[in-house]
Amino acid sequence: MNKVIISVLGPDGPGIIAMVAKILFACECNIENVSQTILQNEFSGIFIVSTPADLSTGALSSRLKEGLAPLRQHSFIKSLSTEGSGFDTTSSEPFVITTRGPDQKGLVARITEVIARHGVNVTNLQAIFKGGDNPGDNIMIYEVDVPPETDSEKLQQDLRTKSDELGLTISIQHRRIFETINRV
Repeated sequence: MNKVIISVLGPDGPGIIAMVAKILFACECNIENVSQTILQNEFSGIFIVSTPADLSTGALSSRLKEGLAPLRQHSFIKSLSTEGSGFDTTSSEPFVITTRGPDQKGLVARITEVIARHGVNVTNLQAIFKGGDNPGDNIMIYEVDVPPETDSEKLQQDLRTKSDELGLTISIQHRRIFETINRV
């Protein structure tokens, strides 16, 4: 079996995941991982799929294009590399960084620049911008993996400095603490 990553994008509506799954099943593929969300009115889905050895990426792409056309979805397929990312997640610590504040251009760029400078990997990002100056309306939640060699105090200091510059309030918590506090 080979593995591919399939991205599906287009206007939201019922039946998109069902159609992708139906096409993949018909092609004897197995969905191993899925991440799907709606961004404003747009569907966005990423699927990691194992494919039969005799199924070409081109053939799978054609089947997806044909099957998803009525739903106005676009798909992109990329072979999944068997090489690791080079980032060791086994010894890293998971943290959640949350910022709130007025919407302005470059917030994600400026915060992620600080995170990257410290060698920290962003594993998930949710940014909800409703515009305006109400701090509660604009929230960014970064899930990150912090390697053991990172100076956590310096990372937190730099994030707080950048947040102050941008007029943001920031919370930095270990993921277990964040999940315990925010459990519904």
